[in-house]
Amino acid sequence: MNDEHRAKRSNEKMTTIRTTCTRCGDVELTTADIGLELVAHGATGSYRFECPFCGVVQRRPANERVVSILLATGVTYEVVSTAGPITEEEISVFAKALDQDGWFSELVSQG
Repeated sequence: MNDEHRAKRSNEKMTTIRTTCTRCGDVELTTADIGLELVAHGATGSYRFECPFCGVVQRRPANERVVSILLATGVTYEVVSTAGPITEEEISVFAKALDQDGWFSELVSQG
């Protein structure tokens, strides 16, 4: 086997990530089985996966070390908003906007 073929075969090996299902215990996953959600402007987040045995979707916190490892192994990620829940003031502003004529037409025109 030549060096080029050997290098190609080593790249084809799948990275195995071990984590724990709350129902089934230890499970092994590939990078494609895990989704990473990163906090905007931070180095932490959470990861999620579907247990290959029971099918339950699990979510786990991911500190800086876990995030670093998951990114290094090739897990895909998305950055999520850290905005808090809707406030009473935001609800009030929204309700007042709905009381005005033409709000629906304006919304539709914005596409």
